[in-house]
Amino acid sequence: MKIAVFVSGTGTNLLNIIKKTKDGFLKSEVRLVISDRGCEAIEISRSGGIQTAIIDPKNYPDESGYGKVLMQNLEKCEPDLVVLAGFLKRIPNSVVKNFANRIINVHPALLPSFGGKGMYGMKVHRAVLDYGCKVSGATVHVVDTEYDHGPVLLQRCVPVKDDDTPESLASRIHQVEYEVLPEAIKLFEESRVEIEGRKAFIKW
Repeated sequence: MKIAVFVSGTGTNLLNIIKKTKDGFLKSEVRLVISDRGCEAIEISRSGGIQTAIIDPKNYPDESGYGKVLMQNLEKCEPDLVVLAGFLKRIPNSVVKNFANRIINVHPALLPSFGGKGMYGMKVHRAVLDYGCKVSGATVHVVDTEYDHGPVLLQRCVPVKDDDTPESLASRIHQVEYEVLPEAIKLFEESRVEIEGRKAFIKW
């Protein structure tokens, strides 16, 4: 299975996906990495010989133009699955339509709580701690046209400790992300995902 990965930061989830392809857990190949900015993840991809593209939506007059350029790059590698791994921009509606039910995202909380526009990175973990939650976790969901809104595919809980900081909670949730995101990709490899409305079902 061919994968395109969208990133905006350090690329730790990207590195973990690549590792899982090399150790045989995943049968997929990362064929393209797209970012909205120059970042460590892009440098990692380039050094590994993976095709990369930096496409900043600010450089385009509207969503249509941005979506067109994204599609032109995606069509070059014809991915079976698009994986958002720490990507901070909303995917244009045209791209979501062309890859319906074939785009997934990992979010560092248990959706639908602590999701939506502007909820990313440490902002999520601060909100969880400020609210006094006893658990948080990671969610992999299918992407639709709204932030953090599509059908939930996998979730994994992480206890919130009384002495947690946003950084300590984030660190433990990252470890869970490294488990659930490859597991979700594997479900698509094995054609075990069915989407009905806003529900994702896993065939066993």
